[in-house]
Amino acid sequence: MISMSFKNTYFLLVFLLFFSLISCGQTNTSNNKLNSEKTSEVLSREILTGAQQTKLYINLLKNKNIAIVANQTSIIFNKGNYTHLIDSLLSGGIKIKKVFSPEHGFRGKADASEEVLDGLDSKTNLPIVSLYGNYKKPTADQLKEIDIVVFDIQDVGVRFYTYISTLHYVMEACAENDIPVIILDRPNPNGHYVDGPTLKMEHKSFVGMHPVPLVFGMTIGEYAQMINGENWLKNNVKCDLTVIPLKNYTHQSLYSLPIRPSPNLPNDKAINLYPSLGFFEGTTINAGRGTENQFQQYGAPFFPKSDFSYTPHPNFGSKYPKHNGELCNGVDLKNNERLNFVNIEYLLDAFNKTPKTEKFFGATFTIHAGNTKLENQIKNGLSPKEIHDSWQPKVEEFKKIRSKYLIYN
Repeated sequence: MISMSFKNTYFLLVFLLFFSLISCGQTNTSNNKLNSEKTSEVLSREILTGAQQTKLYINLLKNKNIAIVANQTSIIFNKGNYTHLIDSLLSGGIKIKKVFSPEHGFRGKADASEEVLDGLDSKTNLPIVSLYGNYKKPTADQLKEIDIVVFDIQDVGVRFYTYISTLHYVMEACAENDIPVIILDRPNPNGHYVDGPTLKMEHKSFVGMHPVPLVFGMTIGEYAQMINGENWLKNNVKCDLTVIPLKNYTHQSLYSLPIRPSPNLPNDKAINLYPSLGFFEGTTINAGRGTENQFQQYGAPFFPKSDFSYTPHPNFGSKYPKHNGELCNGVDLKNNERLNFVNIEYLLDAFNKTPKTEKFFGATFTIHAGNTKLENQIKNGLSPKEIHDSWQPKVEEFKKIRSKYLIYN
């Protein structure tokens, strides 16, 4: 059994909620009492993931052949410790036949874009079928004799984060083969807002498959319902979908992930900045890969000299970081306040600091942005406000679609 101890992030949640509430200030005695009551109610309600609520789904799995889509984030909490979902189900007599793994692999150690091979899990002897190698969609042969597929992966709510693309293909394959899917829902750490450029379908790729804003403000369970409801699966097939919902969660809930969801998102700050700094993946700018502060800083050797600099080197999650071994002048964002919008200022700042002799935009910038418009706006010198305002009509259109599939407030 995979059993690991960790510092219970619930105490961090309690502290952050308490601090944020007392720091806002109150206008009168009546408000003080109301805030106190709300604080007590919030702090007494721990968020429970779908996986934790085993009584809601365990009977659906008994005497069935199960395949699980999982990685290192597929965990069940129990009194300050956690157990991997697969170990928990195996100990409960559930017949798991195979595991499908997404980008970064079952143990979450592969680099971004690194091919992940099929294999055998050394701890459970279960076959691991990669959905980020030869196949991104399970084949009919791989699903043969499978009765139910369980999907349990921690997402971060950003369009170019590929776990939702894996979700799409799993749902599509299961719909085509008449196999039900159960999603064990998890909080979205970027679920508190909707923002960013919307993908145009002519730029569809595995880095973005659906016409949604960059930050879509939905849990993976809600998103799955939208994929089904908006007929985004091939040939308009419908997946037999069951979502095991979160308990005590809203889209404004603070939730600190106990395990990094991928190698280069090591903490809450990186996850919060990822939507804004992820654009750099399609440029020549280093966004902290090759350091211990991934997606919390950005820089390049050709930036003007500054008070902050760093040198990327190969490390966990980044074997070949941009500007490897070169001193990068840059910007440190580790102490910035939590964002509730996509901050385009970082991208514009980097573009303006890049000499005209250097190529800024790379081949993948368009698929990360989801359209060609953003690159043209930057080249034409539009202000951050002008760019941000240009996103809003499509964002508002999407919010109306999104509202049909929300499970949580």
